[in-house]
Amino acid sequence: MKRISTLTVLLALGVCCAIAAAARPQTSRAPIKHPPGAYANVNGIKLWYETEGQGEPLVLVPGGPGDPHTVFHLFFSRLADRQRIIYFDEYGVGKSDRAESKSEYSFARDVENLEGLRKALGLSKMNLLGQSYGGMVAQAYALTYPQFVDRLILIDSFYSGDMWQANDDNANREMQTQYPEVWAKVMQLRAMGQRSSSPEHQELYESVPLGLFYFYDAAKASLLPDDPSTADVYFAIAGEDADFVIGGDIAKLDFRSDLRKLTMPMLIMAGRYDRISQPEWSVKFQTYAPQAEFLMMEQSGHFPWIEEPEKTLAVLRNFLSKPVAARKSP
Repeated sequence: MKRISTLTVLLALGVCCAIAAAARPQTSRAPIKHPPGAYANVNGIKLWYETEGQGEPLVLVPGGPGDPHTVFHLFFSRLADRQRIIYFDEYGVGKSDRAESKSEYSFARDVENLEGLRKALGLSKMNLLGQSYGGMVAQAYALTYPQFVDRLILIDSFYSGDMWQANDDNANREMQTQYPEVWAKVMQLRAMGQRSSSPEHQELYESVPLGLFYFYDAAKASLLPDDPSTADVYFAIAGEDADFVIGGDIAKLDFRSDLRKLTMPMLIMAGRYDRISQPEWSVKFQTYAPQAEFLMMEQSGHFPWIEEPEKTLAVLRNFLSKPVAARKSP
């Protein structure tokens, strides 16, 4: 997923919401009230986590790579009456430890950090929800440690590096079509040898409203938290030219042949108007994981809990209430 920065959100509000103002009421971001948090010692580093509620644990894996856990606030507090909600910041993000070298950030480490967090919190099993890149971490974890996953939820995620490359291609096509003047400047930079990770390149990308890529209703961009994602983590894991040619660890990922091996209950949600994790590719989850429940959210982009909160709440409550067949522990 392309990085979500504070500047991008503000520009989305300034441009998209101004256009929508005459047509619909404006939304506004409520202040985040963080639940109690602490540091967990995980694989030699400290990861920040927050937890609220009682019941079966639901661990939320944020996207990016490099997005903070706050992308899940405020909505998931509504599930805390029946679940123990666990938010966390991955290595290099938010309050968690930073690496001395970007080479320390990796997809494999994110997967193992999730297992380390489970151990640190004393969870025998957990429900696992991953969105976007976080869904890739969740898939890898469930395939590696299936005995610790009661239920698996993927929201607007990817099953391969090929699917992520299609994300890049479509997002750039949208920019070229809708913002040709910005695209021309991007092409000038690339002709000079600059790549996605250059500050100049990122400044141009951040001048395009967020709603173009992520939302059905652009005004809902105002409900995203304004905590920025972490560029070092994003480009270290996705490659230095990640907004054009996916590289790094993500380019090598492909879960398509393995997903049908998963035996825990699975729910896969996709947004009809997601221009990042596109429906054309998302519907193929039904082929690769035919045992999973699949739901297309008809009035959502990349964040259905923001655009269709009541429907998302009902779907998640129903799925998390279903019994889980007993499975042997290792």
